[in-house]
Amino acid sequence: MTRIDAKFADLKAEGKKAFVAYVMAGDPDYDTSLELVKGLPGAGVDVIELGVPFTDPMADGETIQLAGQRALAGGMTLDRTLSIARTFRENDNTTPIVLMGYYNPIYSRGVDKFLVQAKEAGIDGLIIVDLPPEEDEELCIPAQKAGLNFIRLATPTTDDKRLPKVLQNTSGFVYYVSITGITGAGEAQPADVAPEVARIKAQTDLPVIVGFGIKTPEASQGIAAVADGCVVGSAIVAELAKGKPVNEVLAFVKTLSDGAHRA
Repeated sequence: MTRIDAKFADLKAEGKKAFVAYVMAGDPDYDTSLELVKGLPGAGVDVIELGVPFTDPMADGETIQLAGQRALAGGMTLDRTLSIARTFRENDNTTPIVLMGYYNPIYSRGVDKFLVQAKEAGIDGLIIVDLPPEEDEELCIPAQKAGLNFIRLATPTTDDKRLPKVLQNTSGFVYYVSITGITGAGEAQPADVAPEVARIKAQTDLPVIVGFGIKTPEASQGIAAVADGCVVGSAIVAELAKGKPVNEVLAFVKTLSDGAHRA
């Protein structure tokens, strides 16, 4: 059982929905990013999604793209991203960390070497946006064998024919993308999301967590109410981009997690 499995089991036992927070590693700089990540559990975050900055993102909207550019300009690398996780683990051995990003940096590192390093740094799961199920032998299967969850995205365009393929080797949880498009675009609507979550849950026992288009505590509560939890990324990253101190960003995160936990 991974930390992710344990966390969702605990939440289910408590009758609570999950709140997942995405932050870009190294944005706006290493020290600020590390301080923010360390503070997330205290702000009610159940699972941390740590973005790996990449030069050519395809699923990310402007907010996340700019965060990645700031991180890269500040010297952020895959090694330093793992260093954030490693330092976080010195004081927290229970909060799951999921790396979210693209395959190129992992491919360049070498899958076997990367998995050893990720496991050693305390990473629990991977969301690799540009690796479809047809490429499971590349990373998904090796990751599962190494004890890491491989979390797949399902979207409004994942029809009933495609869905079983998407779910086939998924573990940890299913990430349902609430809108067609990029991160930070549009607003997720519970009425649209609810039947899609039910459709996915009819084919898997995994928790279904909804992300994209969730920007307020009200939206966090509304979406979590029709799923097993929600993910907020762009809205958090945008607060950081305004130059707000970490304690203020964490206070905002707390309002979002409170919303999800009220659901």
